[in-house]
Amino acid sequence: MKTRNSFRWLGISLCCVSGALFTGCGGDSSDSPIAEQPPEPRSCEQLVGLEIPSSVMELSTSGGEVTAATVVAASGSGAAAIPEHCLVSGRIAPVDSEAPDILFRVALPTDWNSKVLMFGGGGFNGSIPALTGHVSQGASSQPTPLGRGYATFASDSGHQANEYGSQDGRWGLNDEAVRNFSGEALKKTRDAATFVVRTRYASAPTQHYFAGGSTGGREALTNIQRWPEDWDGAIAWYPAWNNVAALLAGQHISLALAEPGAYPNSEKRQLLLDASLQACDDLDGVEDGIISDQSQCNDTFDPATATVNGNPLRCPGGADDGNHCLSDAQINALEAMDEGVDFNFPLASGETGYPGSNVWGADLGITSINTPVQPTVVFLALGTLQPAQPDMPRSAPYLSVLVDQWVKYSVAGDAAFNSFDLDPINPEPQYAERISELSGLLNSGTDISAFADRGGKLLLAHGLSDVLVSSRATRIYYERLVDQMGAEEVDEFVRYYEVPGFGHGASSHFNATWDSLTALENWVEEDTAPENQVTTDTIGEPGRTRPLCDYPAWPRYIEVGDPMEAASFECVE
Repeated sequence: MKTRNSFRWLGISLCCVSGALFTGCGGDSSDSPIAEQPPEPRSCEQLVGLEIPSSVMELSTSGGEVTAATVVAASGSGAAAIPEHCLVSGRIAPVDSEAPDILFRVALPTDWNSKVLMFGGGGFNGSIPALTGHVSQGASSQPTPLGRGYATFASDSGHQANEYGSQDGRWGLNDEAVRNFSGEALKKTRDAATFVVRTRYASAPTQHYFAGGSTGGREALTNIQRWPEDWDGAIAWYPAWNNVAALLAGQHISLALAEPGAYPNSEKRQLLLDASLQACDDLDGVEDGIISDQSQCNDTFDPATATVNGNPLRCPGGADDGNHCLSDAQINALEAMDEGVDFNFPLASGETGYPGSNVWGADLGITSINTPVQPTVVFLALGTLQPAQPDMPRSAPYLSVLVDQWVKYSVAGDAAFNSFDLDPINPEPQYAERISELSGLLNSGTDISAFADRGGKLLLAHGLSDVLVSSRATRIYYERLVDQMGAEEVDEFVRYYEVPGFGHGASSHFNATWDSLTALENWVEEDTAPENQVTTDTIGEPGRTRPLCDYPAWPRYIEVGDPMEAASFECVE
């Protein structure tokens, strides 16, 4: 295992060290050895045992191999049809013998459309995303990428999760695994998978796309920033781009929720949602169970003075008086989620804090709601148990478990460390130095000018009711692009949409779907910029549609027409 001192110089600059050996750092990927076209196509069976030379990967590895290749028969019908394809499994060996392999898969359709799409992961990854599914929040009425003829691929980001799944943080003990999770596994997987694609078809892809949400959204932004020549377009939903800042904010929230009496149960979460809707639902001109004018709601709603069903939301005197009100301890914890946090130490990434989330109007994990996605909503929101130490309950908020693992393994390097001993605002010097170091690796930068210069296109989207990754952080990302490049230039290659009522990846109130892949294809391949885009709810009111408004606009009801229809709303600022 590499030492912590070696970690600093082994960071992102390794791209240049290893790349110079084979391609020249920063060169067009078409000039690398991977561009040598195989002489003839190979059958699926002939891919088994294929050696993937380290020379075809720009970053340093010990090479790779195809460990399995199986023909999968066509299945399904209509938009859900999956074509016959060759499912390839492979591994990329690390340089450090103590680091885990990168495991990856490639789905190679028999009838290939000459395009490839890479899927991003979620949480701390540790498993390979399904290659036969949709892009994040993809429209179920449209074919999947594989169903359209794409060759699709993805990896586990360079480690294999234990029973904690996407919350497993053990990779933080190995420097190469950290670099892989930070983004290097993306490049290594892209190069290895493209080699497999070229070997199978004896032809180079014409377009390269990436799609992901949450961590996968961060991966999309990392890819187009660090390897802009590799990608023609990207879709990033609810991206955790300022990863370390978000984790520190998660620690701040965990500590607030862990205070005596501060953790709101499911009944109190429902009470807060009801109070928020009663105060803010009609700000957009229609009462439909969704808060569209979220900014005004944030400015005016105060849980300490709000009412619900005509009664004060705050318990008399602030003491917990049952499930009909919120105590001061619970209000304080919820306000910590809303307000965000500022750090009193420098981060190498340049971040100085993390914005709060839109708590007022969000589903914080109401267990009594009966929809197919609600267990996921509860899991990704506040869970069912209060954060605690010395052992963090597995049913605590998703972010609490995630941060606990990150603090133990990545920051302290000690599985027995009590994560509550880390102050996210004023950490002890040795932890502050380590956190700063990690921020330089795990955060995505906002300079994507090289991606823009080559004609790349980016679609950004985020639900306004997301309390795991804040939409306010995505606003910051987009606004930094505008500050750096100007609004007109950004408009040439980026669209950002905010979706009212939608949480993190799933929602029982407005479960947003959108045919983003078609929009991206038309923009990249036909030079037709997205206009009049629409999102469709599949859970709250199935079939309900809303316009996707170019940020900073939001959808307001025009006082006539069916509230179920996007045409009944106008985008206003």
